[in-house]
Amino acid sequence: MSKLADQILHDLIELGDPVRAQHSQRFFKTGRGEYGEGDIFLGIRVPKLRALVKKYRSATRQDALDLLISRQHEARLTALFLLVDIYNHADGSGKKLIYQDYLKNIRYINNWDLVDSSAFQIVGYYLFDKDRSYLEVLAKSEYIWERRVAIIASYYFIRQYEFQDTLTLAAILLHDKEDLIHKAVGWMLREVGNRSRPTEEEFLVKHYHSMPRTMLRYAIEKFPEDRRQAYLKGDI
Repeated sequence: MSKLADQILHDLIELGDPVRAQHSQRFFKTGRGEYGEGDIFLGIRVPKLRALVKKYRSATRQDALDLLISRQHEARLTALFLLVDIYNHADGSGKKLIYQDYLKNIRYINNWDLVDSSAFQIVGYYLFDKDRSYLEVLAKSEYIWERRVAIIASYYFIRQYEFQDTLTLAAILLHDKEDLIHKAVGWMLREVGNRSRPTEEEFLVKHYHSMPRTMLRYAIEKFPEDRRQAYLKGDI
């Protein structure tokens, strides 16, 4: 680990709150057999992590990657915040390196907040003007976090009013067994609907009968109540 990464980790440990850490262990499902099994939390709120990122703006890509392999969850999240910041200020070749590093290190991006804080900002951003077919490869992965990276990455496209990739990925993930994927897909469909309700509804009318309930609830959360109830009751 680089000297700077070690210093950041030291600062994180100093900021830790044991009581909050215990709460986080439960909230992020770190028990045996749960999606976050074995993860270690220090108990630090996100605003404090972002303040630390501002403090260490001099961190390099390698510093962030060194921090990303840490056992502590908040260290990995801080590393991803740093990578996003470095990515935003990098030139084309620098962005490519960070994108490649991100995919090589997905095993450390192993919880929903880690994915959601970085996937669209790095993977989606990078692929926006390139071939996006690798997202379909990730969506078909056996590894839950690669599948979540795929659908969350498409949020970058949604924000540019490009929806087809999200719909394609949503169709691939329609019968996923994991609740965290149901929530992510429903969320992205809702974001599509926030910009184009007809586009979202065209997808929903075709698929809502076979869609997991959680996915549907997330997707229609912002609908008028009568329309939302019609979907839930199967009356569309």
